[in-house]
Amino acid sequence: GSGHIVVVSSSTGRYIHPSVVYSGTKHAASAMAESLRREIGKDGIRVTVIEPGAVRTEFTANMRDDVRLAVEKRLGNVEQLESEDIAMLYAVSQPPRVNVNILTLYPTQQA
Repeated sequence: GSGHIVVVSSSTGRYIHPSVVYSGTKHAASAMAESLRREIGKDGIRVTVIEPGAVRTEFTANMRDDVRLAVEKRLGNVEQLESEDIAMLYAVSQPPRVNVNILTLYPTQQA
């Protein structure tokens, strides 16, 4: 077989911040993708987890005020990633023998 499943998770799932539901679900998504990779890799199906850091999206506009303020305080003046910075094309364009397992990207200034 062949194919490629790309799961967009978050660095927050690996390096926990005080947002229990978001961090927990992203951690679970990454763990499930790794388990899936181990199950179906032998069938020629690749699984990649993309774990970006801070990305400029409309997501923060929909957060509760206290959570949004905490995120803004933590990030300060960090220049966030843009959606086109996320390297999905890199992951899926590798030869079939290569599986980009986990790809974590951060803004340069994000601690």
